[in-house]
Amino acid sequence: MTREDDQRERPAEEPSAADVLGAALGGAARRAGLGAEPGERTQHVVWSAMGGWRGVLESVLPSLAFVVLFTVRPQPLLLSLGVSVGIAAVFTLVRLVQKSPPAAAVGGLVAAGAAAALALWTGRGADNFVPGLITNAVYGTAMVVAALGGWSIIGLAVGYLMGEGTAWRADRRKRRAFFWLGLAWGVLFLLRLAVQLPLYLTDQVTMLGTLKLIMGLPLFAPMVAVTWLVVRALYPRAR
Repeated sequence: MTREDDQRERPAEEPSAADVLGAALGGAARRAGLGAEPGERTQHVVWSAMGGWRGVLESVLPSLAFVVLFTVRPQPLLLSLGVSVGIAAVFTLVRLVQKSPPAAAVGGLVAAGAAAALALWTGRGADNFVPGLITNAVYGTAMVVAALGGWSIIGLAVGYLMGEGTAWRADRRKRRAFFWLGLAWGVLFLLRLAVQLPLYLTDQVTMLGTLKLIMGLPLFAPMVAVTWLVVRALYPRAR
C-alpha cells in the first residue's frame, strides 16, 4: 500500500472544541461588522458592530419603555411589560417585512418575552432583568476563565475571523494581547453584574433599569473600539 493510499484511508480528523467555538465566534464577529478591512475607520467598525441606528434603538427602546412606564405607573405590571415586548415585536416585524437579517431583533424579542413572562409569573418588576443578570454572570465568567486558561474567547474569534485559527497561540505578542482583551471583556460583564445584582436584590427597579441602559451601549462601544484597534495593530494590512 502506498503512502497516498494510506492517507486516503485515514478518517478525516475531527475539529476540536476550540476549532468549533472559534469558527462560530469568528462568524458572529463577521456578522457583527468586525470583519472589515484593517484600514477601515474605527468609528465605522464600532457603528457596524452596534447595528447602526436600528441596532441602537432595538437595544435601548424596549428597556427604556419598561423603566419609564414602571416608574410612572408600577401597576398593572402587565402594561410596562406589554409595551416593552410590543416594541421588540414591532422591530422584528419590520425586519421581516424588509427581508433584512432578523437575528438581532428576534433575539431581543425572545429575551424580552422570556423576561416579561418571568416577571409576570413572580409579580416582581425586578425579575424582568433576571436574564440580563444571568447573561452577565455566564459571559463574564467564561471570558475570565478562558483568558486565564490561555484560550481567550476574543483570540478564538479574531483568529478565525482573520483566517489563522488558533495559530495566534504560538505568537507571544498576540497571546498576551488577547489575554488582556479577554480579561477586559470578562471584567466588563462581571462589573455589570456586581453593580446591578444588589439593586435587583433590594428591588430597586427604576435604578436597576437605568444603570442597565448606562452600562450597556455606552460601555460596549468603547470596548469594541479598543478591541478593533488592538486587532488592527496585530494584523496590519499587507502591502
